[in-house]
Amino acid sequence: MAKWGQGDPRWIVEERADATNVNNWHWTERDATSWSKRKLKEVLEGLVVEGEAGRCEIGDLKHVEGEASCNSRKGKLIFFYEWNLRLSWKGTVKESGEKHKGSVEIPNLSEENEVDDTEINVSKKKGEGDVLKDLMRTEGTTKVREALRDYLKALKTEFTLGMILPTKAPAGQEVATERKPSGNTMQDSVTPQSLDIVGVKIPTVRILMREVFNSPADELYSIFTKKDLVQKFSKCPAVIEAEKGGKLQMFEGCVSGEYTELVPTQRIVLKWRCRSWPDEHYATVALNFQDLAAQSEVQLECKGVPVSHEESTRQCWKKQYFEEIHILLQQSRDNME
Repeated sequence: MAKWGQGDPRWIVEERADATNVNNWHWTERDATSWSKRKLKEVLEGLVVEGEAGRCEIGDLKHVEGEASCNSRKGKLIFFYEWNLRLSWKGTVKESGEKHKGSVEIPNLSEENEVDDTEINVSKKKGEGDVLKDLMRTEGTTKVREALRDYLKALKTEFTLGMILPTKAPAGQEVATERKPSGNTMQDSVTPQSLDIVGVKIPTVRILMREVFNSPADELYSIFTKKDLVQKFSKCPAVIEAEKGGKLQMFEGCVSGEYTELVPTQRIVLKWRCRSWPDEHYATVALNFQDLAAQSEVQLECKGVPVSHEESTRQCWKKQYFEEIHILLQQSRDNME
Protein backbone atom coordinates (compact mmCIF):
# COMPACT_ATOMS: atom_id res chain seq x y z
CA MET A 1 0.00 0.00 0.00
CA ALA A 2 1.34 3.44 -0.90
CA LYS A 3 2.24 5.87 1.83
CA TRP A 4 -0.16 8.72 2.54
CA GLY A 5 0.34 11.42 -0.06
CA GLN A 6 1.99 9.05 -2.55
CA GLY A 7 -0.97 6.96 -3.63
CA ASP A 8 -3.36 7.38 -6.50
CA PRO A 9 -5.75 10.29 -5.61
CA ARG A 10 -8.67 8.20 -6.83
CA TRP A 11 -8.49 6.21 -3.59
CA ILE A 12 -7.88 8.97 -1.08
CA VAL A 13 -10.87 9.48 1.23
CA GLU A 14 -9.75 12.60 3.08
CA GLU A 15 -12.45 15.23 3.70
CA ARG A 16 -15.20 12.84 2.54
CA ALA A 17 -17.71 12.07 5.27
CA ASP A 18 -19.02 8.94 3.56
CA ALA A 19 -15.65 7.71 2.14
CA THR A 20 -17.60 6.49 -0.88
CA ASN A 21 -16.74 6.69 -4.59
CA VAL A 22 -14.03 9.29 -4.03
CA ASN A 23 -13.74 11.87 -6.81
CA ASN A 24 -16.57 10.02 -8.59
CA TRP A 25 -14.02 7.58 -10.04
CA HIS A 26 -15.92 4.32 -9.69
CA TRP A 27 -18.85 3.18 -11.79
CA THR A 28 -22.23 3.70 -10.14
CA GLU A 29 -25.59 2.97 -11.69
CA ARG A 30 -29.16 4.07 -10.96
CA ASP A 31 -32.18 2.38 -12.51
CA ALA A 32 -34.43 4.96 -14.18
CA THR A 33 -37.05 2.56 -15.56
CA SER A 34 -39.91 3.17 -13.12
CA TRP A 35 -39.24 6.90 -12.99
CA SER A 36 -39.16 7.03 -16.81
CA LYS A 37 -42.49 5.26 -17.20
CA ARG A 38 -44.16 7.85 -14.98
CA LYS A 39 -42.40 10.73 -16.76
CA LEU A 40 -43.31 9.46 -20.23
CA LYS A 41 -46.97 9.29 -19.22
CA GLU A 42 -46.74 12.78 -17.80
CA VAL A 43 -45.23 14.42 -20.90
CA LEU A 44 -47.17 12.47 -23.57
CA GLU A 45 -50.69 11.90 -22.30
CA GLY A 46 -53.09 14.78 -22.90
CA LEU A 47 -51.14 16.44 -25.72
CA VAL A 48 -53.50 18.50 -27.89
CA VAL A 49 -52.97 18.85 -31.64
CA GLU A 50 -55.04 21.46 -33.50
CA GLY A 51 -55.13 22.56 -37.11
CA GLU A 52 -57.47 23.58 -39.92
CA ALA A 53 -58.62 19.98 -40.30
CA GLY A 54 -59.75 19.62 -36.69
CA ARG A 55 -58.60 18.82 -33.21
CA CYS A 56 -56.89 15.71 -31.84
CA GLU A 57 -55.80 14.67 -28.39
CA ILE A 58 -53.35 11.98 -27.36
CA GLY A 59 -54.85 9.66 -24.79
CA ASP A 60 -53.41 6.80 -22.77
CA LEU A 61 -49.93 5.38 -23.05
CA LYS A 62 -51.24 1.92 -23.95
CA HIS A 63 -47.93 0.14 -24.22
CA VAL A 64 -44.57 0.98 -22.69
CA GLU A 65 -41.78 -1.55 -22.93
CA GLY A 66 -38.11 -1.00 -22.27
CA GLU A 67 -35.70 0.30 -19.67
CA ALA A 68 -33.55 3.26 -18.74
CA SER A 69 -30.58 3.86 -16.47
CA CYS A 70 -28.00 6.48 -15.60
CA ASN A 71 -24.40 5.67 -14.84
CA SER A 72 -21.63 7.74 -13.30
CA ARG A 73 -17.98 7.12 -14.14
CA LYS A 74 -15.01 9.42 -13.59
CA GLY A 75 -17.38 12.27 -12.75
CA LYS A 76 -19.33 11.90 -15.99
CA LEU A 77 -22.93 10.80 -16.45
CA ILE A 78 -23.76 8.18 -19.10
CA PHE A 79 -27.37 7.47 -20.09
CA PHE A 80 -28.89 4.29 -21.49
CA TYR A 81 -32.52 4.06 -22.56
CA GLU A 82 -34.53 2.01 -25.02
CA TRP A 83 -38.30 2.30 -25.31
CA ASN A 84 -41.10 0.86 -27.42
CA LEU A 85 -44.18 3.03 -26.93
CA ARG A 86 -47.75 3.01 -28.21
CA LEU A 87 -50.29 5.77 -27.52
CA SER A 88 -53.93 6.19 -28.44
CA TRP A 89 -55.37 9.33 -30.03
CA LYS A 90 -58.84 10.60 -30.83
CA GLY A 91 -60.00 13.60 -32.80
CA THR A 92 -62.87 15.51 -34.32
CA VAL A 93 -63.06 16.73 -37.92
CA LYS A 94 -63.72 20.46 -37.92
CA GLU A 95 -66.19 20.63 -40.83
CA SER A 96 -68.25 17.46 -40.33
CA GLY A 97 -67.87 16.92 -36.60
CA GLU A 98 -66.97 13.29 -37.23
CA LYS A 99 -64.93 11.58 -34.57
CA HIS A 100 -62.05 9.22 -35.26
CA LYS A 101 -59.49 7.24 -33.29
CA GLY A 102 -56.04 5.88 -33.91
CA SER A 103 -52.65 5.18 -32.42
CA VAL A 104 -49.12 6.54 -32.34
CA GLU A 105 -46.23 4.08 -32.18
CA ILE A 106 -42.62 4.86 -31.28
CA PRO A 107 -40.78 1.56 -31.85
CA ASN A 108 -37.26 2.58 -30.83
CA LEU A 109 -36.57 5.60 -28.68
CA SER A 110 -32.96 5.13 -27.60
CA GLU A 111 -29.70 6.93 -26.95
CA GLU A 112 -28.42 5.64 -30.29
CA ASN A 113 -30.66 8.06 -32.21
CA GLU A 114 -31.46 11.75 -31.99
CA VAL A 115 -35.10 12.54 -31.24
CA ASP A 116 -35.50 14.08 -34.71
CA ASP A 117 -34.41 10.76 -36.24
CA THR A 118 -36.63 8.60 -34.04
CA GLU A 119 -39.34 6.75 -35.96
CA ILE A 120 -42.91 7.80 -35.14
CA ASN A 121 -45.78 5.97 -36.86
CA VAL A 122 -49.37 7.26 -36.91
CA SER A 123 -52.30 5.02 -37.79
CA LYS A 124 -56.09 5.38 -37.81
CA LYS A 125 -58.96 2.95 -37.54
CA LYS A 126 -60.73 2.10 -40.79
CA GLY A 127 -63.08 4.63 -42.33
CA GLU A 128 -62.88 8.23 -43.44
CA GLY A 129 -61.07 10.92 -41.52
CA ASP A 130 -57.68 10.80 -43.18
CA VAL A 131 -57.44 14.57 -42.66
CA LEU A 132 -56.98 13.86 -38.96
CA LYS A 133 -54.40 11.20 -39.70
CA ASP A 134 -52.48 13.73 -41.78
CA LEU A 135 -52.76 16.26 -38.95
CA MET A 136 -51.31 13.74 -36.51
CA ARG A 137 -48.52 12.82 -38.93
CA THR A 138 -47.44 16.46 -39.22
CA GLU A 139 -48.37 18.61 -36.21
CA GLY A 140 -48.88 15.60 -33.97
CA THR A 141 -45.46 14.15 -34.68
CA THR A 142 -43.90 17.53 -33.90
CA LYS A 143 -45.70 17.68 -30.55
CA VAL A 144 -44.65 14.13 -29.69
CA ARG A 145 -41.00 14.87 -30.47
CA GLU A 146 -41.14 17.94 -28.21
CA ALA A 147 -42.55 15.79 -25.40
CA LEU A 148 -39.80 13.20 -25.87
CA ARG A 149 -37.21 15.96 -25.61
CA ASP A 150 -38.85 17.06 -22.35
CA TYR A 151 -38.53 13.50 -21.03
CA LEU A 152 -34.85 13.29 -21.96
CA LYS A 153 -34.15 16.72 -20.46
CA ALA A 154 -35.80 15.65 -17.20
CA LEU A 155 -33.87 12.37 -17.23
CA LYS A 156 -30.62 14.32 -17.42
CA THR A 157 -31.55 16.93 -14.79
CA GLU A 158 -34.33 15.89 -12.39
CA PHE A 159 -33.50 12.18 -12.19
CA THR A 160 -29.76 12.71 -11.83
CA LEU A 161 -30.06 15.01 -8.84
CA GLY A 162 -27.25 14.05 -6.47
CA MET A 163 -25.52 11.43 -8.62
CA ILE A 164 -22.24 13.38 -8.85
CA LEU A 165 -20.80 13.31 -5.35
CA PRO A 166 -18.80 16.24 -3.94
CA THR A 167 -15.03 16.12 -4.43
CA LYS A 168 -12.23 17.99 -2.71
CA ALA A 169 -11.80 21.43 -4.29
CA PRO A 170 -8.21 22.11 -5.49
CA ALA A 171 -6.20 24.37 -3.21
CA GLY A 172 -6.65 28.02 -4.04
CA GLN A 173 -9.60 27.39 -6.32
CA GLU A 174 -12.30 30.07 -6.24
CA VAL A 175 -15.38 28.08 -5.30
CA ALA A 176 -18.10 30.69 -5.09
CA THR A 177 -18.53 33.21 -7.90
CA GLU A 178 -20.79 36.11 -8.67
CA ARG A 179 -23.60 35.39 -11.12
CA LYS A 180 -25.93 37.83 -12.79
CA PRO A 181 -29.68 37.42 -12.30
CA SER A 182 -31.36 35.27 -14.95
CA GLY A 183 -34.94 35.71 -16.11
CA ASN A 184 -37.60 38.27 -15.20
CA THR A 185 -39.22 36.48 -12.29
CA MET A 186 -36.39 34.44 -10.85
CA GLN A 187 -33.01 35.60 -9.60
CA ASP A 188 -30.12 33.25 -8.84
CA SER A 189 -26.97 34.40 -7.15
CA VAL A 190 -23.96 32.95 -5.42
CA THR A 191 -21.54 35.32 -3.73
CA PRO A 192 -18.01 34.85 -2.40
CA GLN A 193 -19.32 35.55 1.09
CA SER A 194 -21.66 32.56 0.77
CA LEU A 195 -18.89 29.98 1.25
CA ASP A 196 -19.75 28.09 4.42
CA ILE A 197 -18.89 24.92 6.25
CA VAL A 198 -22.11 23.20 7.35
CA GLY A 199 -22.24 19.73 8.90
CA VAL A 200 -19.24 17.85 7.51
CA LYS A 201 -16.19 19.70 6.18
CA ILE A 202 -16.99 20.27 2.51
CA PRO A 203 -17.06 23.50 0.49
CA THR A 204 -20.59 24.88 0.23
CA VAL A 205 -22.42 27.76 -1.43
CA ARG A 206 -25.57 29.78 -0.82
CA ILE A 207 -28.22 29.90 -3.53
CA LEU A 208 -30.76 32.73 -3.74
CA MET A 209 -33.83 32.48 -5.98
CA ARG A 210 -37.06 34.41 -6.44
CA GLU A 211 -40.24 33.32 -8.20
CA VAL A 212 -43.60 35.07 -8.69
CA PHE A 213 -46.81 33.00 -8.72
CA ASN A 214 -50.36 33.87 -9.72
CA SER A 215 -51.62 32.99 -6.28
CA PRO A 216 -51.99 34.71 -2.89
CA ALA A 217 -49.34 33.95 -0.30
CA ASP A 218 -51.64 31.91 1.96
CA GLU A 219 -52.50 29.52 -0.88
CA LEU A 220 -48.84 29.18 -1.83
CA TYR A 221 -47.88 28.50 1.78
CA SER A 222 -50.44 25.67 1.83
CA ILE A 223 -48.94 24.11 -1.30
CA PHE A 224 -45.63 23.75 0.55
CA THR A 225 -47.11 22.46 3.82
CA LYS A 226 -50.17 20.30 3.02
CA LYS A 227 -49.44 16.70 2.10
CA ASP A 228 -52.13 16.34 -0.58
CA LEU A 229 -50.98 19.50 -2.39
CA VAL A 230 -47.31 18.56 -2.14
CA GLN A 231 -48.12 15.17 -3.66
CA LYS A 232 -50.03 16.84 -6.47
CA PHE A 233 -47.17 19.03 -7.67
CA SER A 234 -44.41 16.49 -6.91
CA LYS A 235 -46.40 13.62 -8.44
CA CYS A 236 -45.00 11.25 -5.79
CA PRO A 237 -46.01 10.06 -2.33
CA ALA A 238 -44.59 12.38 0.33
CA VAL A 239 -44.09 12.66 4.09
CA ILE A 240 -45.11 16.16 5.19
CA GLU A 241 -45.25 16.89 8.94
CA ALA A 242 -45.56 20.67 8.81
CA GLU A 243 -44.70 21.51 12.39
CA LYS A 244 -41.46 22.36 14.20
CA GLY A 245 -39.36 19.20 14.27
CA GLY A 246 -41.63 17.51 11.73
CA LYS A 247 -40.17 15.36 8.97
CA LEU A 248 -40.20 15.95 5.22
CA GLN A 249 -39.57 13.42 2.46
CA MET A 250 -40.24 13.94 -1.26
CA PHE A 251 -39.39 12.65 -4.74
CA GLU A 252 -39.19 8.99 -3.70
CA GLY A 253 -36.79 9.80 -0.87
CA CYS A 254 -34.39 11.78 -3.04
CA VAL A 255 -35.10 14.85 -0.88
CA SER A 256 -35.60 14.76 2.88
CA GLY A 257 -35.40 17.08 5.82
CA GLU A 258 -37.03 18.59 8.89
CA TYR A 259 -39.15 21.68 9.53
CA THR A 260 -37.41 24.05 11.94
CA GLU A 261 -39.62 27.15 11.70
CA LEU A 262 -43.11 27.85 10.36
CA VAL A 263 -44.85 31.22 10.30
CA PRO A 264 -48.21 30.64 8.54
CA THR A 265 -48.52 32.42 5.17
CA GLN A 266 -45.13 34.11 5.72
CA ARG A 267 -42.12 31.86 6.24
CA ILE A 268 -40.88 28.25 6.22
CA VAL A 269 -37.40 27.14 7.32
CA LEU A 270 -36.12 23.61 6.69
CA LYS A 271 -33.13 21.39 7.21
CA TRP A 272 -32.95 20.01 3.66
CA ARG A 273 -30.73 17.46 1.91
CA CYS A 274 -30.40 15.30 -1.14
CA ARG A 275 -30.13 11.57 -0.55
CA SER A 276 -26.63 11.24 -2.03
CA TRP A 277 -25.05 14.14 -0.13
CA PRO A 278 -22.53 13.13 2.56
CA ASP A 279 -24.21 11.58 5.58
CA GLU A 280 -25.65 14.06 8.06
CA HIS A 281 -24.99 17.04 5.79
CA TYR A 282 -27.98 19.38 5.47
CA ALA A 283 -28.55 22.71 3.80
CA THR A 284 -30.72 25.32 5.50
CA VAL A 285 -33.62 26.35 3.29
CA ALA A 286 -35.67 29.47 4.05
CA LEU A 287 -38.82 30.24 2.04
CA ASN A 288 -40.31 33.71 2.53
CA PHE A 289 -43.72 34.52 1.06
CA GLN A 290 -44.72 38.06 0.11
CA ASP A 291 -48.12 39.18 -1.22
CA LEU A 292 -48.07 41.22 -4.43
CA ALA A 293 -51.71 42.19 -5.05
CA ALA A 294 -53.22 39.16 -6.85
CA GLN A 295 -49.81 37.49 -6.98
CA SER A 296 -47.18 36.46 -4.47
CA GLU A 297 -43.40 36.13 -4.49
CA VAL A 298 -41.37 33.35 -2.96
CA GLN A 299 -37.86 34.26 -1.89
CA LEU A 300 -35.68 31.17 -1.49
CA GLU A 301 -32.39 31.05 0.39
CA CYS A 302 -30.62 27.70 0.30
CA LYS A 303 -27.51 27.87 2.46
CA GLY A 304 -24.95 25.09 2.77
CA VAL A 305 -25.28 23.41 -0.66
CA PRO A 306 -22.23 21.28 -1.58
CA VAL A 307 -20.34 23.10 -4.33
CA SER A 308 -20.51 20.17 -6.73
CA HIS A 309 -24.31 20.08 -6.33
CA GLU A 310 -24.94 23.77 -6.90
CA GLU A 311 -26.43 23.49 -10.39
CA SER A 312 -28.45 20.32 -9.73
CA THR A 313 -29.91 21.90 -6.58
CA ARG A 314 -30.91 25.04 -8.47
CA GLN A 315 -32.51 22.91 -11.19
CA CYS A 316 -34.36 20.88 -8.57
CA TRP A 317 -36.00 23.98 -7.12
CA LYS A 318 -36.66 25.49 -10.54
CA LYS A 319 -37.96 22.40 -12.35
CA GLN A 320 -39.35 20.11 -9.66
CA TYR A 321 -40.75 22.74 -7.33
CA PHE A 322 -41.46 26.08 -9.01
CA GLU A 323 -42.44 24.96 -12.53
CA GLU A 324 -44.61 22.13 -11.22
CA ILE A 325 -46.37 24.50 -8.78
CA HIS A 326 -47.10 26.86 -11.69
CA ILE A 327 -48.72 23.92 -13.53
CA LEU A 328 -50.75 22.94 -10.45
CA LEU A 329 -52.05 26.49 -10.01
CA GLN A 330 -53.00 26.70 -13.70
CA GLN A 331 -54.85 23.39 -13.48
CA SER A 332 -56.76 24.65 -10.43
CA ARG A 333 -57.81 27.78 -12.32
CA ASP A 334 -58.87 25.74 -15.34
CA ASN A 335 -61.00 23.45 -13.17
CA MET A 336 -62.71 26.45 -11.56
CA GLU A 337 -63.59 27.84 -14.98
